[in-house]
Amino acid sequence: MIDVRLLRNDPEMVRALLARRHKPELLVQLQEAETLDARLRDITTERDTTRAKVNDLSKQVGALRRSGDNDAAEALMAQSRSLGDAEQALVAEFDQLTESLRDVLLRIPNTPHPDAVDGAGDHENPTITGPINMPASFPDYQRVPHWETATALGILDNERAVKISGAMFTMQRGAGATLARALCQLALDRNADAFEEIRPPSLVTTATLTATGQLPKFADDAYAIERDDLWCIPTAESSLTSIHAGEVLDEAMLPVRYMAHTSCYRREAGSAGRDTRGMLRTHEFDKVEILSVTTPEQAPEMLQELVRRVEGTIAVLGLPYRIIEICTGDLGQSHHRSFDIEVYVPGGDSWLEVSSISWFSDYQARRADIRFKRTGQKGTEIANTLNGSALAVPRVWAAICENYRQADGSVRIPTVLLPYMRGATHITPKA
Repeated sequence: MIDVRLLRNDPEMVRALLARRHKPELLVQLQEAETLDARLRDITTERDTTRAKVNDLSKQVGALRRSGDNDAAEALMAQSRSLGDAEQALVAEFDQLTESLRDVLLRIPNTPHPDAVDGAGDHENPTITGPINMPASFPDYQRVPHWETATALGILDNERAVKISGAMFTMQRGAGATLARALCQLALDRNADAFEEIRPPSLVTTATLTATGQLPKFADDAYAIERDDLWCIPTAESSLTSIHAGEVLDEAMLPVRYMAHTSCYRREAGSAGRDTRGMLRTHEFDKVEILSVTTPEQAPEMLQELVRRVEGTIAVLGLPYRIIEICTGDLGQSHHRSFDIEVYVPGGDSWLEVSSISWFSDYQARRADIRFKRTGQKGTEIANTLNGSALAVPRVWAAICENYRQADGSVRIPTVLLPYMRGATHITPKA
């Protein structure tokens, strides 16, 4: 959430920053926020003035009663009650408008970082690294969609997944299930040198999902358990960010680093039938998330570290990949600056996003009230948060099935995954 004080003190600067997102409707939201904030400040002045008049009248009433002039005292009491009613009305209006302002501010996205690439949409996202590990050409036997290969090998059984849970659910079997687990374990092991592993809840409160920016904007894409006011997490980011919600951290603790392997749940409400075959777009999938809470000064280097870590994991898998920077018009709601890592799949002749690494500045931490105290200084500051998908299973799994497909229809296991595959070096059809 943007700082209302920034909007109050320098609205033109906020307009200029958000104009880089190329969404004119944001300027309407900003104007609404400015109007609400101005009225709140007026109410505060009116309330304080009215309260002072009530206090003054109370003193006068006391003096009149002591002097025995009860009629005059009663007249002033009537004025005092009328002013008291007016004060209560102002308080009620203040509370209502405060809630309205918070709702507007929650919907206004983060401001882009000055170094973020300008652009109107995803078609203007520049490639900054790669392609890497990209062969000059692919044999025809690798130009097969992953779902055809995986179904033939008996490692993907979406037909029965649909029977169990409905459309857009998947089920891996045998070596396919082992491969999914191996990918998660690889990501955890590669980051265990610096990141504390967490096993967080997969059901979170409305406040938790609001803190990271999924609510209220993306409510339609989340699974709600209304009876208990709980939500299924769309990513472990939601749980990990709120570990320190409402806390003040010592500067010496920062940066804190967490990682988690969880299932993730998304309704994919806007998918409109896109990428519904195979593993590319599903309602439930596994992912390893890495997250850090930092000071503002630590954040830029942490962003680069997260990118390096995710890139390193994709690189050791031997998959063709590239890194793109997300331009200002394509940044997510909470994002200050973002990079995506994409892998190439020859069966689909396309690039698939497998990780998004993002810096949120103080946007999430302000919503979650995560602060830190500098050593030897008074007061507190809002922390910064960053996160990235260390590895998201479905698309990496699909990319392995296509890039490592052999001429006989089997899939060779990437060397780095062999320790996790119970001795298997290839996935072959069941006898």
